[in-house]
Amino acid sequence: MTEPNPESALGRNSDPTLRDLLAPLFRRKRIFAYTFCGVMLGTVVAAFILNNTHKASMEILVNGQRLDPTVTSQSTQGQAASPPVSDYDIGSEVELLKSPDLLQKVVTATGLQDRERKSLTAFFHPGADEAWYVARATEHLGGKLDITAVSKSNLIQVAYKSTNPQLAYDVLQTLGKMYLAQHLAVHRPQGSYSFFASQTQKYQQALADSEARLADFTKTTGIASPDVQRTDLAQQVVNAVGALESARQVIAADKHRIEDETARIKVTPDRSLAQQSTDSAQSLMQQLQANLLAAEIKKTQLMMKYEPNYPLVQEADQEIAETQAAIVSAAKQQYINQTTDRDPTFELIREDIAKTQADLAFHRATAGALEHSIHGLQLQMVDLDQKALTQADLIREVKANEANYLLYLSKREQERTSDALDEKRISNVAIAVPPILPILPLIGPVLVLLVGVVLAAFVSTGSAFLAEYLNPSLRTPAEVLEVLRIPVLASVPKQTA
Repeated sequence: MTEPNPESALGRNSDPTLRDLLAPLFRRKRIFAYTFCGVMLGTVVAAFILNNTHKASMEILVNGQRLDPTVTSQSTQGQAASPPVSDYDIGSEVELLKSPDLLQKVVTATGLQDRERKSLTAFFHPGADEAWYVARATEHLGGKLDITAVSKSNLIQVAYKSTNPQLAYDVLQTLGKMYLAQHLAVHRPQGSYSFFASQTQKYQQALADSEARLADFTKTTGIASPDVQRTDLAQQVVNAVGALESARQVIAADKHRIEDETARIKVTPDRSLAQQSTDSAQSLMQQLQANLLAAEIKKTQLMMKYEPNYPLVQEADQEIAETQAAIVSAAKQQYINQTTDRDPTFELIREDIAKTQADLAFHRATAGALEHSIHGLQLQMVDLDQKALTQADLIREVKANEANYLLYLSKREQERTSDALDEKRISNVAIAVPPILPILPLIGPVLVLLVGVVLAAFVSTGSAFLAEYLNPSLRTPAEVLEVLRIPVLASVPKQTA
């Protein structure tokens, strides 16, 4: 009879069957059953606990710094965009949400310290005061809050679990309100509006005082624009200086002209021959003949009355003889008649000298008046210059006070706008997704049971196979042949009692 070959038997039994795979489960059915029931029991307990656990959540949107609207008379359509949000900004807000003072305010507002009095920890601290319970509740709240920054976004997710759905909702709602208030208190100083309002009132009063001083200056001096008048006076001074130079030139020319004409008049005769005629004394002869006739008539008349030796007759004879002698002498002589008149050149020079002297006196008077006027205008310009400096100082003061007043007025309005936005809780953070009352439990019991069945099946199966793996005994002829490599002559199946 041929002995069985162990190698051939090993080759025939090397491929496991379904029965071989399920055999450990049947051999370790108690472990499988106990493990399955234990996991299912834990699943039921977990389903009960999760059925009473409610989760409330909210999401906070973090933007860049809030850009308050600029108060200006110009168009504000081109407002600058908000700066991007960095990881540091989001991290800062997360830490602010986790700050103990904020959590303590939430604990006090929601009464979480009262729940600590009913806990097991309070049983071991019977003499604890209110501050201790608040501190414990704050610590537990910080541990239960799940605050995470959503990746690749500007959102912060906040979640809170509690067996009381209303409490979970109240905690997150209170946390959101107090966080916004805390954010505004941290990022924006208080009292800025009062400061800018006081500065606005101060510079408004300063502007009114400076304007009053400027008005009093104008009223006192009677000059509205010293700069304009100074410019006009400067032009008048320029014109007057030009006229003065012209007058001085004319005066110099008149002096030279008078000297020249005075020298010329000294060598110019004052009279000149105007007319000359030659006469033969015809008219004198006629006169002498008439006189002779008159003397002869007189003699004839005297001869009619007197004797020739009468004195009057002798006198008449003598007069006749003299007249006859004069006639004889006049017949021998000729007369030249000359007529003279004032020399026109002399008169022209004299008149021109007189006229030039009058013009010289006029121009001298004009030059003196111009010098006096220029001096007066220069004094007025100096006075106007001082007044212009004073007015410029007053105007600069008015402009400076006006600029400061408008600046602080704008700042006050911006702060008033910021305060209004703060009152409305408008900032660079906002509750993007507000919390809602969690009606449904965190995880449904059916899902927990299904997960528990799957988990129990895997755990129990694994436990059975682990127990089978850890058992060193040989259970089948194939295992004997595989391990010991000796033929199996007979095998007795295990009998159950």
